[in-house]
Amino acid sequence: MNTLAPELEADLADLESAEDFLDYFRIAYDPAVVQVSRLHILQRAHDYLAARPAGTPLEFEDYRGALALAYNDFLKSDALTEKVFNVHRRAAGIATIPIGAIGRARH
Repeated sequence: MNTLAPELEADLADLESAEDFLDYFRIAYDPAVVQVSRLHILQRAHDYLAARPAGTPLEFEDYRGALALAYNDFLKSDALTEKVFNVHRRAAGIATIPIGAIGRARH
């Protein structure tokens, strides 16, 4: 798990919408893009941050970079193409199965 600077953690707790996050991190955005892809953008930013090595402190610029990358993903693409959520991956025929669910069939 990555750690967060205390002052940044307090600031982030006050943010409620995708627009709040984009404004806070000073990322210019098209409201029409955010209106359609707000949850996808936030989830993709979370995924980018989660991919960082465990124990890495997260600073303002880390969050800003992840959110900017996520926003740009959806500026050039859409939710169906990006497949951020499981429902879109399943619709594309991509499924994940827990390793514990794999085994021999019982008769």
